[in-house]
Amino acid sequence: MSDINEITKLLGTDADNLLNFKNPKISKDLLHLPHKDWVVRAFGDSDRNPRVLVNLQRLYGTGRLKNSGYLSILPVDQGIEHSGGASFARNQVFFDSENIIKLAIEGGCNAVCSTFGVLGSVARKYAHKIPFMVKINHNQLLSYPSVFDEVLFGTVKQAYDMGAAAIGATIYFGSPESNRQIQEVSKAFALAHEYGLATVLWCYLRNPAFNDKEGKKDYHVSADLTGQANHLGVTIQADIIKQKLPENNGGYLYVQSKDKSFGKTDKRVYSELTSDHPIDLARYQVANCYLGRFGLINSGGASGDNDFAEAVKTAVVNKRAGGQGLISGRKAFQRLPADGDINKAIDEGAKLLNTIQDVYLNKDITIA
Repeated sequence: MSDINEITKLLGTDADNLLNFKNPKISKDLLHLPHKDWVVRAFGDSDRNPRVLVNLQRLYGTGRLKNSGYLSILPVDQGIEHSGGASFARNQVFFDSENIIKLAIEGGCNAVCSTFGVLGSVARKYAHKIPFMVKINHNQLLSYPSVFDEVLFGTVKQAYDMGAAAIGATIYFGSPESNRQIQEVSKAFALAHEYGLATVLWCYLRNPAFNDKEGKKDYHVSADLTGQANHLGVTIQADIIKQKLPENNGGYLYVQSKDKSFGKTDKRVYSELTSDHPIDLARYQVANCYLGRFGLINSGGASGDNDFAEAVKTAVVNKRAGGQGLISGRKAFQRLPADGDINKAIDEGAKLLNTIQDVYLNKDITIA
């Protein structure tokens, strides 16, 4: 297990700023914080039926982070969202669906999230060994010109029949298609809860107006806009929210400077609830999940040259902000060049996943 010295080394020049931050704008005393009895604390008074609680406990009670209140999930739906070639050419062993499941198990994950095809192909062999999370909608990205729209690829009953513990879905908030997506996903989540499945929502933003090309700022990752997407996500009863880590703030203000009719915000969001510090920005995302009553997991992002350092930084920010973990895919399954050695590929991917998990297991890294 990585100790605090190893984690500090990976954080590099960001270590002091992230590990010693002590004055968040929103006090941790207001938050519902991760706990070993999370399912009872968060959902015991809710309208979720006992079967949902059983599957939530499966999620929170599996892997290296079991019964800690934290989650480490391997998501591999990139074969659709980014094409099979773009996703797996670097490490072709993951064209084989079974190897995705093997990586999640070897990596000590709470769950594996993938497509109907991937999980259904090996369900009888693995659905009882690690919780399955079926991603039910995708942006297929083969249409030309490109259309950024999430469409359903299957039904809740299919996920239930293969023994899944949860379903996942994406809504592109801010897109022209978002109203239809909200209605589709809301119905799917209600049905999933009837069947006893947990629900996880990717609360992503998609609108060209959110991109300030002149100022070179992408407000698709602003704390205020992503926070509101999270708030919409818990409104349709997502049990867990997935969101990109915020990189800036003021998305509302930027769009309103172009069109005063856009949205609503309050100046206190920027003066009293947030600062420029990464942990404050992420805490605002947590606050919009009913002050953490529903868990926030941040995405791990694309793979690159500094995967371990970037993954640890994201995990530290998420944990200290009051989040519940990471859902990291490409950094894990794109670790090695395409040499066809499945054991090496899984070992390398598992190292990355274990390093992320070590942040959540480390008692020296506390909620700010």
